[in-house]
Amino acid sequence: MTNQSRRQFLKTGALFGAASAAAAVSAPAFSTEAPQKWDETTGLLIVGTGFAGCAAALEAHYLGAKKEEIMLVDKMSTPGGNSIINGGAVAAAGTDMQEKEGIKDSADLLFADIMKAGGGLCHPALARRIADESVANFKWLRDDIGVQFKAVTYHGGHSVKRSHAVTNNSGSGFILPMLAKLKEFGIEPRLRFIVDEIIVNDKKEVIGVKARQGYRFGRENSGKVLYVRATKGVLIAAGGFAQNVKYRMSQDPRLTDKFTSTNHPGATGEMIMQAQEIGANTVQMDWIQLGPWTSPDEKGFGVAPLFVESCVGLGPMVDPATGKRFIKETGNRKVRADAIVAIGHPCVIYTCEANVMNAIVGHNMTDKLWEHALKTGVVKKFDTLKDLAAGYGIDYATLEKTNETFNGYMKAMKDPEFDCMFFKGASVNDKGPFYGVRLWPRVHHCMGGLEINEHAQVMSVRGTPIKGLYAAGEATGGVHGMVRLGTVAVADCMIFGRIAARDAFKKA
Repeated sequence: MTNQSRRQFLKTGALFGAASAAAAVSAPAFSTEAPQKWDETTGLLIVGTGFAGCAAALEAHYLGAKKEEIMLVDKMSTPGGNSIINGGAVAAAGTDMQEKEGIKDSADLLFADIMKAGGGLCHPALARRIADESVANFKWLRDDIGVQFKAVTYHGGHSVKRSHAVTNNSGSGFILPMLAKLKEFGIEPRLRFIVDEIIVNDKKEVIGVKARQGYRFGRENSGKVLYVRATKGVLIAAGGFAQNVKYRMSQDPRLTDKFTSTNHPGATGEMIMQAQEIGANTVQMDWIQLGPWTSPDEKGFGVAPLFVESCVGLGPMVDPATGKRFIKETGNRKVRADAIVAIGHPCVIYTCEANVMNAIVGHNMTDKLWEHALKTGVVKKFDTLKDLAAGYGIDYATLEKTNETFNGYMKAMKDPEFDCMFFKGASVNDKGPFYGVRLWPRVHHCMGGLEINEHAQVMSVRGTPIKGLYAAGEATGGVHGMVRLGTVAVADCMIFGRIAARDAFKKA
């Protein structure tokens, strides 16, 4: 499989835009009856080929499971889901890469940051598990899987730089090495394989699924029905429901089709619904995160987030209508997205060329992505601040004053207005060229989902684990509370995917 960009992936997926919302609501009639004869039998059936699914399959192999005991499936025609098109960094607290840069970090600090951002809604046992295993997960990726890391970067809401970026600045930097390892072990994803029903026995234990092989996304009656028995359980690693407008509006009526999504077209949430149908509990479903770093000048996830997340703290974010700052640039995603939505139109963030070359290009953006951003006009270059003001329709006199004030705060390393975080070595924005991006939020991550315990077991509405049913990643809720910190979900997916495999195969 070749490396795949977000733009290429989402351009293909856009052809199915109208079908994506329908995909999760036109499933066959529900039943949980076991067949008279199973078509296939496996150990752990893993639904989804993103971070959580691939990590679970790899962990199962390392635990000694035979390849016949691991079935990894995906309804789409290509593997990777949202994971392969994400920003390409994973949170880890206390790594050797941080130590080399003099960054002091710990599991306790990461845990505190997750809990703070989550507004007290995080389930502590889940957040603690991520924090405690983040370094081991990082080492596993690098030393066992062969993931190549190049830098430690900062994301809004974290206390320190702890987002470990891969060399190609894309989730494919994780997924492709994981898929390569799986292939080496004789485990390859079965694509265009959709699960229609989770099957339980008379004890309400999950024993398998009803599925269709040969399914084509957008053609909801396609594929051949088959029944798969799963002796070790079923792991739901199929992601969230950001592309299912009807379902997400049932949780948050504000998120109409006027808001597009960063997600791949298959993020429609039917596995969550199927788990609900057999009695699974969901938590915090209305906490749906908007990404504050997407641009109206491109579709999908795009390249703007790679610029913007490196730009926070290096330049002001302003409302073009007033020329003034309006929110903490280094605040968490919800803080920034809510503020932009409240303004009601796109805002602008910018910084000078010195910061771009010292902290963005080559760090969070490859030269190729940078050239693409400039060529498409997602990032715009202006020789002077006056040119930037004219380009975005901002009153120059006001912007000049805003810029001077922000520069003063940068020099003092203290922002009395919005408490923006500043970084040593950053350049003040006193001379051009300047680079800017327009921002408008998109639906990005569903913090709510299936309730799980610290063993990745799905909990029933009665508060007990459903035997044989696991979940990991964005299909789960309670991990992040009301705000997910950037790159923590990557760790979340992988850690709980691996935990699910350990529990399924009864390994500590």
